[in-house]
Amino acid sequence: MSEHAFDIVVLGGGSGGYAAALRARELGKTVAVIEKDKVGGTCLHRGCIPTKALLHAAEVADHVRDAASVGVSASFVGIDTAAVTSYREGIVAKKYKGLEGLLKARGVTVVAGEGRLLPDRAIQVGDDVYRGADVVLATGSYSRVLPGITIEGRVLTSEQALALDEVPERVIILGGGVIGVEFASVWRSFGAEVTIVEALDHLVPQEDVALSKALERAFRKRGITSRLGTRFSSVAHNETGVVVSLEDGSALEADYLLVAVGRGPSTSGLGFEEAGVRLDRGFVVVDDALQTTVPHVWAVGDIVFGLQLAHRGFQQGIFVAEHIAGLSPSPIVESTIPRVTYSSPEVASVGLTEAQARAEHGDAVVAYEYNLAGNGKSEILGTAGLVKVVRRAEGPIIGVHLVGDRVGELITEGQLAVGWEAHPEDLAPLIHAHPTQSEALGEAFLALAGKPLHAL
Repeated sequence: MSEHAFDIVVLGGGSGGYAAALRARELGKTVAVIEKDKVGGTCLHRGCIPTKALLHAAEVADHVRDAASVGVSASFVGIDTAAVTSYREGIVAKKYKGLEGLLKARGVTVVAGEGRLLPDRAIQVGDDVYRGADVVLATGSYSRVLPGITIEGRVLTSEQALALDEVPERVIILGGGVIGVEFASVWRSFGAEVTIVEALDHLVPQEDVALSKALERAFRKRGITSRLGTRFSSVAHNETGVVVSLEDGSALEADYLLVAVGRGPSTSGLGFEEAGVRLDRGFVVVDDALQTTVPHVWAVGDIVFGLQLAHRGFQQGIFVAEHIAGLSPSPIVESTIPRVTYSSPEVASVGLTEAQARAEHGDAVVAYEYNLAGNGKSEILGTAGLVKVVRRAEGPIIGVHLVGDRVGELITEGQLAVGWEAHPEDLAPLIHAHPTQSEALGEAFLALAGKPLHAL
């Protein structure tokens, strides 16, 4: 057994892990990243990037179908799944090669293998031990399943769904959160009949109810069926399809069942608890600086309870690297992290929902909704939707919520408003370019400042 010493050893090369490694190298630290698969993690290889490639292909398919409505002659023939797969895999391969090159150029040592945490700030990989003055745990997450469900055959998680070589004629999606809604959007655009089964009363139930209702209306218009407030009971499947039984006594038949009920922290069997790292329901317990219950052992990303988002893990990785280096990085406030669901239409938000704001501040809350029907660029794009801004009465903006095609590109302005505790009166004088969808945010700020322009 041989030992290797570094300033920082990172277990996991996903968004949080590689960000910590790159920032630490910038700050002069020696760094090793232990990765059992490929650097880039779930986000690059099985999550964010490949699914958004599929969503773009789906958007193109919809544009071709609707081309005549804008005077363009085009005909939709069908989906070439092999070509879509090649397009998706090409993007992933290019991003992966770029990340590999960046890590190498920065001098990060990447170790291929499955690591296990040991006491005294060390990671064992096979017969080798990588010891760091500090260790960063960034082992990511896995697709959860419900009791009684086995992922096999025609019962899929998002990973198997990405690998499908056909467009299903009929598909059932168990879970109306981000993953379920995004796959529903893709498959419907590709021509499938889609039914979403969600135990709670709304799609994307963590979002402001106004956004959920708008998405539900849009999905109904697109022909996507949603069974809301309905719980799963069991599934039977064979070589040709699945039968999903629900607790209300009804049953649904389809070619495939996609299980999209969230993701769990990948912490089991990695030696965390044996090394003294405390877990709570599988998540690593950390303090405000993201340090675990073991000094100089840190945790970032999906294994830390909270929003399981790649950009959250990325920023946490940077934060930890700077903290280890003796800097004083700004704390990462969960409520200022933007959230985007890349369906058609998109859902984007930051800060508190109106319900959360009223639970925290009582009646001292003002909310305003601006319909995208009044926005010129949205009309050109042919998208319905809305902008909702929540403020404390006579106080700052504490929530920004949007639904509509392409609105994910607007959420950074919402993040700045919430993060900087801006008042609508501060933002109302700022000019939004015309015609852009960003004008819809400007209209909401104007209205909350007491001077609505294009609204009554």
